[in-house]
Amino acid sequence: MRKARIAVFVSGGGTNLQALIDASASGIITDGEISLVISNSATAYALERAARAGIPTETVLKKELGSQQAFENALIAALDRYEIDLIVLAGFMSILSESFTSKYPRRIINVHPSLIPSFCGKGFYGLHVHEAALAYGVKVTGATVHFVNEIPDGGEIILQRAVNILDNDTPETLQRRVMEQAEWKILPEAVQKISKEIIAL
Repeated sequence: MRKARIAVFVSGGGTNLQALIDASASGIITDGEISLVISNSATAYALERAARAGIPTETVLKKELGSQQAFENALIAALDRYEIDLIVLAGFMSILSESFTSKYPRRIINVHPSLIPSFCGKGFYGLHVHEAALAYGVKVTGATVHFVNEIPDGGEIILQRAVNILDNDTPETLQRRVMEQAEWKILPEAVQKISKEIIAL
């Protein structure tokens, strides 16, 4: 049975990548397979996770390539080599241009650690998102998986899951709980959903 070929783009520790690897092993993701992990950081721990799982990796460094266009051309070349069907941004700390995103309509998904449209867009990444949620005083936050277009966090929403904020939360405790209760659950679910749709096409 054909499976959708997935590339996961990473920049750091790779906890969302690990959630996808685990979901593939446990049978949550059945219609897709992680065929490639691409990092824009040579020191990303996510590369170790991929290697342990036997997944091919590539490192594409913007500062070595000199421009956004050269960086994106190198990404496209890698995606073509591995015949990738679906791109998953899992803590990927690089904004992709419209010329890149428009090449893969409804084929790039991202997980964001808030309930979009709250606390999203330019500058909202990592702990900043949770700091903003706590500063604003919202009682519920969560995570969103969405399609990627040229607007940061602006693409169509695929799945969301809510997480309650506790009185004694810090940005760090909230970040951890949003990962455990929302991100690591809905990202594999979304990957399976979109992979299944790709196969059906």
